[in-house]
Amino acid sequence: MTGVVIYTTRWCPFCTQAKALLDRKGVSYQEIPVDGDPTARQQMALKAGKTSVPQVWIGEQHIGGCDELYELEHSGTLDPLLA
Repeated sequence: MTGVVIYTTRWCPFCTQAKALLDRKGVSYQEIPVDGDPTARQQMALKAGKTSVPQVWIGEQHIGGCDELYELEHSGTLDPLLA
């Protein structure tokens, strides 16, 4: 399985939804909380080109946020990326 990294904040409902989808799929992921950690948020923003959370990577591929993750799921292309 390809490594999954998700940048989150504690109170973000979209972060919760994204993690719930990954949890339902049995995917282990590295969660990097950025609330209260300006260095981690800056690193995320530099990598993603965005400051919003969540930001999700599967392997080296930047997926985007919660909406993009669910779009991949609904189109049937998320599982092959995770394989």
